[in-house]
Amino acid sequence: MNQLAKSVLEDWARVREELESHALAPSLGQFLDQAAAREPEKVFLHFFQHGEEYTYRDISEQSDRLASSLCGLGVRKGSHVALMIPNGPAFIVSWFALAKIGAVMVPVNFSYTSSELAYVVSDSDSEFLIVDESLTAIFDGISEEMRRVADENVVVVGAAAAPRHSYRALVDAGSAPFEAPNAVAQTDLLSIQYTSGTTGLPKGCMQSHRFWLIASLVASRGHGLEVSNILVTFPLFYLDPQLQVLTALHGSGTAFIARQHSLKAFVGWIKAFKIHMATITPPVYHSIEARPDDAENDLRFIAAFYHKEDTHQALEERFGAVARDAFGMTEVGVATFTPSSATHMVGSGTCGLAAPFREVRVCDEQGKEKLRGETGELCIAGDEILWGYYKRPEANANAFRGRWFRTGDLAQMDADGYLWIVGRMKDMIKRSGENIAAVEVEGVLAEHPDIVEAA
Repeated sequence: MNQLAKSVLEDWARVREELESHALAPSLGQFLDQAAAREPEKVFLHFFQHGEEYTYRDISEQSDRLASSLCGLGVRKGSHVALMIPNGPAFIVSWFALAKIGAVMVPVNFSYTSSELAYVVSDSDSEFLIVDESLTAIFDGISEEMRRVADENVVVVGAAAAPRHSYRALVDAGSAPFEAPNAVAQTDLLSIQYTSGTTGLPKGCMQSHRFWLIASLVASRGHGLEVSNILVTFPLFYLDPQLQVLTALHGSGTAFIARQHSLKAFVGWIKAFKIHMATITPPVYHSIEARPDDAENDLRFIAAFYHKEDTHQALEERFGAVARDAFGMTEVGVATFTPSSATHMVGSGTCGLAAPFREVRVCDEQGKEKLRGETGELCIAGDEILWGYYKRPEANANAFRGRWFRTGDLAQMDADGYLWIVGRMKDMIKRSGENIAAVEVEGVLAEHPDIVEAA
């Protein structure tokens, strides 16, 4: 091991120790209120396509008022509330309002059909629905026998006809500050986040307040860089953009949130809003025409997920910022992270070292740890990963081996602890008694000059 590699591992051990000893807020709602007390007039959310800005005080007070009114409708600690809202202030205000009550948010993909919405609402036992006016037809398309939420428990962001309730009217009528009828703790359930995985119907991942506080702390501090202007371009019902909003919160910064992603405008947004941190996936990188002035920006850190070895260094050079990969899942949050100082790993394809609060190992089919360099299933354990899949005892039995969560991903770990994802368990090909990862076959095919893409 050379001196740089040794120094990186020593520094990462210190980062782990520092973050794992960090004092977390008692709950997500109190986390927001603490930030609002520190920087009340600082802009927290900038919806630039709407032309709207909201300070920390604005969001803290609006979430208090909405929480107060939702309690008046019967929302209580432990109530399950589905959210079907495009990117906008109502999603985030609702999220924090539910957190302050101790209710459970169930974010719903706003591209779902009526039958898909009916499934998630029913499967999650949601008693209430907060839905954007533009999406009410999807809810109305659910048949009477399949509808699980009564009209009087529906809140509409936009025009609402009785017995449904107007989101704006509830915010305006509510009182602040809000005091929850029941105490809310880090270990209380905060969200049921649906993930489709690779087979079957979507499953609801149960995540606590502490899950989100830990995941966002690692996402915001793991790279060791000062970032306060965060670009959020993907739909807020996904885990990653929710973490990006909380990353801004950790640094008393500003989340610049797009209503819709735009490849054409992406680089312009980075420059116009002096963005410090953004996610640049391979489709974004390859779809945006390179310009000589791409590096003339304020970027400091790029979340460079899924980039192939040959584009990683080019990504850094093009935008003049540190670009690092990580491995995360809805089930475990941030599981691995590549340190910013690990310049010797740029272009290696690694997704990093075990993140703070997480343990990782590569196992065989019986759960025995494999030797370094051997391929096996990536298993993850640690402080407050998902509780399990909601109402899925069989799936939970298959997903956990003791305290270890089985990701279903094939991985290799080197002598220093760096991980590489090499395929999926379900994508294995048996040949002459030997397991071959489909990704290996795809890699060979992709090298052929007449093949554009292999999958």
